[in-house]
Amino acid sequence: MTRRFAALRPLWDVCLALVVLVIVADVGTALLPGVSNLGPPGGSAAIPVVVAVFVVLMGLVAVAPRAEDEGPVTLAAPVRGRWVAMNSPGQKVPSHGTRTRGQLGAVDLCSPADDTAPALVRWGLRGNRPQDYACYGEPIRSMAAGTVVRVRDGQRDHRARNTWQALLFMLTIEGFVREMGGSARVLGNHVVVDHGDGTFAAYAHLRRGSAVVAVGESVEVGQRLGEVGNTGNTSMPHLHVQLMDRVAVDAAAGIVMTWSDIEPTGELDAQLEAYAKDPADSAVPTMPRNGEIFVVAHDST
Repeated sequence: MTRRFAALRPLWDVCLALVVLVIVADVGTALLPGVSNLGPPGGSAAIPVVVAVFVVLMGLVAVAPRAEDEGPVTLAAPVRGRWVAMNSPGQKVPSHGTRTRGQLGAVDLCSPADDTAPALVRWGLRGNRPQDYACYGEPIRSMAAGTVVRVRDGQRDHRARNTWQALLFMLTIEGFVREMGGSARVLGNHVVVDHGDGTFAAYAHLRRGSAVVAVGESVEVGQRLGEVGNTGNTSMPHLHVQLMDRVAVDAAAGIVMTWSDIEPTGELDAQLEAYAKDPADSAVPTMPRNGEIFVVAHDST
């Protein structure tokens, strides 16, 4: 039953949007003298009902199934070279603060910052181009052998949301529009691989046109799938990767993963070290914590 409710998230999102519009209309009625009939049917007496429906829908959006075995499952890393982790299960589980959309043990990866790296957030009119980030265009590799079951490759790469106004836009209007577009708009360009053992890996925010695999194609461990991009709900180029028990992201339960071929460096990224808190009790000790730099050998399988 929980999984069925989770699979209906697009419906809950649409209903939630309608309720928000009703609330906005009601506020408009109160603030604009001479304007009437914008609020919910029944006037102010209907406000508690609208609020109650809003709360219920928020609860339905947050529904997330649990896998029979939540891991961790040992896989190969999806990148090569030096990387830094954020929103990592090495910090806490759930790593992204939610179990929805199979994100229980998801992790975000980007290149360590150097003197040329754009600021995380700054004052300015426009965010940086995705090409300004070292990880943009870096290869993404399959963490396990399997069969490609989904490829989305047509969304454009947008500028980073690293100015204050762009970040605010992303967290409000843009985030709302992407949510209404469903998981595909949140993940951006992405590839999903079925490992054949009940687990599925999703690789998200890929660069447009970079996917080099097709649905139905068999892939081996370490095989190139695409490139790091800046599509979907992202503030800057990075790879979002997660393990789950279904191909349908909305209905999926997340599974925690760990990588067998990474080497911690003991370093913290200069820009992200503020996020490197002591790991929570739920953290996976074999995964890098937030802000931690790790290395994967280029000849790693």
